[in-house]
Amino acid sequence: MKLFILVASLCLTLSTVSSSLQPYEAIFNFGDSLSDTGNFLLSGALAFPVIGKLPYGETFFQRATGRCSDGRLVVDFIAEALGLPHLPPYLALSKGQDVKHGVNFAVAGATALDPQFFYQRKIGSVLWTNDSLSTQLGWFKKLKPSLCTTKQECDNYFKKALFLVGEIGGNDYNYAFFVGGNIKQLKASVPFVVEAITQATSALIEEGAVELVVPGNLPIGCSAVYLTLFRSPNEAVYDKRNGCLKAFNGFSKYHNSELKRALGALRLKYPHARIIYADYYGAAMPFYHAPQHYGFKSGTLRACCGGGGPYNFNNSARCGHIGSTACKDPSSYANWDGIHLTEAAYGHIAKGLIHGRFATPL
Repeated sequence: MKLFILVASLCLTLSTVSSSLQPYEAIFNFGDSLSDTGNFLLSGALAFPVIGKLPYGETFFQRATGRCSDGRLVVDFIAEALGLPHLPPYLALSKGQDVKHGVNFAVAGATALDPQFFYQRKIGSVLWTNDSLSTQLGWFKKLKPSLCTTKQECDNYFKKALFLVGEIGGNDYNYAFFVGGNIKQLKASVPFVVEAITQATSALIEEGAVELVVPGNLPIGCSAVYLTLFRSPNEAVYDKRNGCLKAFNGFSKYHNSELKRALGALRLKYPHARIIYADYYGAAMPFYHAPQHYGFKSGTLRACCGGGGPYNFNNSARCGHIGSTACKDPSSYANWDGIHLTEAAYGHIAKGLIHGRFATPL
């Protein structure tokens, strides 16, 4: 079933709405660097973050905006398809600013689980930010009185608002994998991560949200950072169809299957809400299987911006740092900086969601 259908005005609306089709008038986004439009940069978590300067943002904005890509993200494409402005980051809001079309609460590096979870396991020091999903929910609750006051007013407003809960959870695994965790160990944390995502979704419904999209994780086995850090001489660990690491993609699929299962239970608890699963994994895999078909002449596994190596990812010369260079045509690459994707790749994922093949109510 499709998530969105095109209407005459080029706005989108959920296809599960029957008689009275109405476009969304606002978007509220929660997540990490896959959808952060500036909060991490504004938070001051790092003194000199490279995402605050070119080549980040070079493709569409011609300036760095705090997005972890060369241009637009999936959330930007969804906003454009709805005829809405790009979402302002929460931390950039000024007093009295009109936010009727929505706000972005996502923070690069954010986790679904609270920082305490990682500090208890002695890996809290590697966190980019403490602004986890629960912090972002707190920001939304703080902002809510400026959006609506009475229950009736809130009900009328939120029924025309789309809530994007993620992608979130990828960093919960990234931090652990990058400090030596293995797949068996990380599988044990999946129920905790999934529960954090579903609890946040539930909390938003309790606050009045009725139209929600919850994305799954991307195929991390196709990411340049994973392909570099877990490179192996054993050809059997690679998928012959695309060159990705099979075991890590299998892990992503496991997280996604558990998330879908949990969302199914949430639908039973909140039958009045529409909870849509967005299959980022499924939307991305076609261009990993057939890069040329999707315009990725330079391939999908090597990063456009990096400091060399088989996949152009070098942890000591990451994109934006001394020793790194950016490719001339980011649109011919799927991977931007080893971790994040290019605007072109995010555009294909967005199309997969908007036109329905990769967004389902299960």
